[in-house]
Amino acid sequence: MTILYQTLSEKDQRLYAAAEALKLGYGGIMYISSVLKCDRKTIYKGIWELNHPENILKNGIRVKGGGRKQSINSIPDLDEKFLDVIRNYTAGDPMDEKIRWTNLTHQQIADKLKEVGVEISRKIVKKLFKKHGYKKRKAQKSLSTGSSKDRNEQFENIALLRAIYKALGNPIISIDTKKKELLGNLYRDGFLYTLDVQKVFDHDFPHLADGIIIPHGLYDVLKNKAFVNIGTSKDTSEFACDSIREWWYNQGKYDYPNASSILILCDAGGSNSYRHYIFKEDLQKLVDEIGIEIRIAHYPSYASKWNPIEHKLFCHITRSLKGVILKSYDIVKELIESTSTKTGLTVTANLMKKTYKIGRKYAEDFKETMRIIFDEKLGKWNYRAIPIK
Repeated sequence: MTILYQTLSEKDQRLYAAAEALKLGYGGIMYISSVLKCDRKTIYKGIWELNHPENILKNGIRVKGGGRKQSINSIPDLDEKFLDVIRNYTAGDPMDEKIRWTNLTHQQIADKLKEVGVEISRKIVKKLFKKHGYKKRKAQKSLSTGSSKDRNEQFENIALLRAIYKALGNPIISIDTKKKELLGNLYRDGFLYTLDVQKVFDHDFPHLADGIIIPHGLYDVLKNKAFVNIGTSKDTSEFACDSIREWWYNQGKYDYPNASSILILCDAGGSNSYRHYIFKEDLQKLVDEIGIEIRIAHYPSYASKWNPIEHKLFCHITRSLKGVILKSYDIVKELIESTSTKTGLTVTANLMKKTYKIGRKYAEDFKETMRIIFDEKLGKWNYRAIPIK
């Protein structure tokens, strides 16, 4: 049927489709339309012609290429007029003529063309955009804001450390603090399937919030497991080290009962900044308590997106929280723990209500008494905290 249909003229095609549809009775039009890939209006027209045979001979056969011409091809000088209209509303990069953009909508362009005697629809404007190389694009965060000396050397060092710890069966943990969220009846970006409209405040000012959500994540690189501590106070070095402590007592020591050292991968700044000795002091207290060495390897400045937790955990948590109004910590905990991937990621969440102080200083004699051993090579980014024996 399909082969025969394709060999017929336009008029014979609709008559043939109409005849086959009438044979089938109820539902025949929809079925033939799907089989022959023709519009149902075409079949209806063919049925009308079969019921009025005197009109069949009056309707001639349209030659190939016949029919109404699109405005984009039939209006003289349309391209020039289109470009003239948007020229004053087009911005660009003076160093690259290929980078151009306009702030006019399709309807606004159609209205401005009407002012110069050209009446076209928004659909034609859309085709003109495509014809002249305009595309709707979103800015991509792909340009680094800076670079760090010894960056590649540190990446190679981290790769070597990961290989060593993996061979020894010791844990490799990637840590970081996810973007803070506000708790309460506040707007959040994203869509959800709901039975009722979700109504929130028309502003998301901090004073309207019921609290703050500070998710500190620990991602186990070897086991594809994550432990997220939900802070409710401040993102400090003490909070970061307490988060590591919670992971060790609740998950780490069970997954790695024979661990002799823990490798922690983290960013260069934030609560675990390589510049701050308060983090090293809190880290020293932690290893003294758990009795296991912790080795820190910082990713260089401007290279935080290479930290595994960014693309192995946080992006998936963002998806789980998207669009949900975070009215309670229980909802946040439940959503974070529901995060999973096809590769088998599992997430455990824990709520930490401890209040943390900001502006703390390390002890005056800490540098003289600390058991922090810096590597000879890139020591600012690589060091070990040794526990008391």
